Amino acid sequence: MGPLKTRPWERNVALTRMGVTAGAQIAAHEFANLFRGHDSRNASDRTFYAEQARHLAAELGRLKGSVMKVGQMLSLYGQYFLPPEAVEVLASLHDDTPPVEWKALEPVLRRALGRSLSELDIDREPLAAASLGQVHRARRKADGAELVLKVQYPGVADAIDSDIRTLSRLIAMTRLAPRGLNLDPVYAEVKEMLHREVDYAAEIDHTLRFGELLKGDPRYVVPQVLQQYCSDQVLALSYEPGLSVRDAALRALPQPRRNALALAALELFLRELFEWGMVQTDPHFGNYKFRAAAGGDRIVLLDFGATRRFGRGFVQSYREMVHGAMAHDRTEILRGAEGIGAMPADFPQSVHSAFAELCELIVEPFQGEYDWAASDLPRRVGEKIARNALTRYFRIPPREIVFLHRRLAGVFFLAAALGAKGDVRAVLMKHLGAAPSYTS
Repeated sequence: MGPLKTRPWERNVALTRMGVTAGAQIAAHEFANLFRGHDSRNASDRTFYAEQARHLAAELGRLKGSVMKVGQMLSLYGQYFLPPEAVEVLASLHDDTPPVEWKALEPVLRRALGRSLSELDIDREPLAAASLGQVHRARRKADGAELVLKVQYPGVADAIDSDIRTLSRLIAMTRLAPRGLNLDPVYAEVKEMLHREVDYAAEIDHTLRFGELLKGDPRYVVPQVLQQYCSDQVLALSYEPGLSVRDAALRALPQPRRNALALAALELFLRELFEWGMVQTDPHFGNYKFRAAAGGDRIVLLDFGATRRFGRGFVQSYREMVHGAMAHDRTEILRGAEGIGAMPADFPQSVHSAFAELCELIVEPFQGEYDWAASDLPRRVGEKIARNALTRYFRIPPREIVFLHRRLAGVFFLAAALGAKGDVRAVLMKHLGAAPSYTS
């Protein structure tokens, strides 16, 4: 990848150039639509806006930082209001992106570590690259201990507010979002989340807390924090090897072992929400590794930067909504939904019914024996959301719901990738009835 644009004016120029190009393309597209029939116009619109999203995703991937993260978040929120083609393209930003050159990161490490930098041999080729930083493997010279350094890209923390202001204008210019839809709450939420994700002190605290909460459970591995090599832009953790969920060796494990790994991933999410009120909300497959061993397979948990805390009142109402969905008790579903601000009581009965049907659909995997890999549930949920979005009563769900369901969808895709099967109803019901500890 070329040099990283870190100065706000450089990034604004790049984004403004994108907006001007998009504006010219939209004008040409709308002029051409004047000469198309209804069906031809709809097909042309789908193709055009998918292309707009592809161009936007490519540019955001090159800029990295907060603009790329906003693109990722738009794919998350976008299922409620963007064309499906655009959501699919923007979702590609969740995949690994080209790394930043070493010469752009080395000054960050020198400033952060000072003399301690000489204690380490650092691999200049990153293990992984993301929107806000990348990870490099290292070895401590004194004892050979292996560690990883998560290095924040220079300038990304300072550019967050400016990036989001500029990108909001760009989204409006590309017309990816419907006219009249107020996205200010989405941008405010993303800005808050980004400031949280570049707060490495908070990530250290969350890593230590999860390590403490899970230390007695052999199914999970949480990296150790090496405080002497940490700073506001560098996070140092013990190197924890493991297999990717896409690794053929993992998928070749016997069915019962793959089922057990999927169950461990599900139980972790349920404990985070219903017991601790503290959820790691980023389900990216790169945040997990797996250790396969005959004596017990384990999940390695690698990233706690997107951890969110949920209040008792929210969790109790969400618990009520899920319990109602499991029992097909729509009164209970709507009571819980009203408690978390997801469904006002004064909406028409037809809207309440559509919402309850959606909730009952989402809990389908928990109703008995289930084959995760064979299920098309994500597609059916997406289609129902899209149909509901066409009504004048549509509203973007509360941000807590969006991020919770992001993680829940991640558990689904993880179980599907493992080819897991089984009946997990009892596991969910146990956690719905568990008393919260709220150890935060």
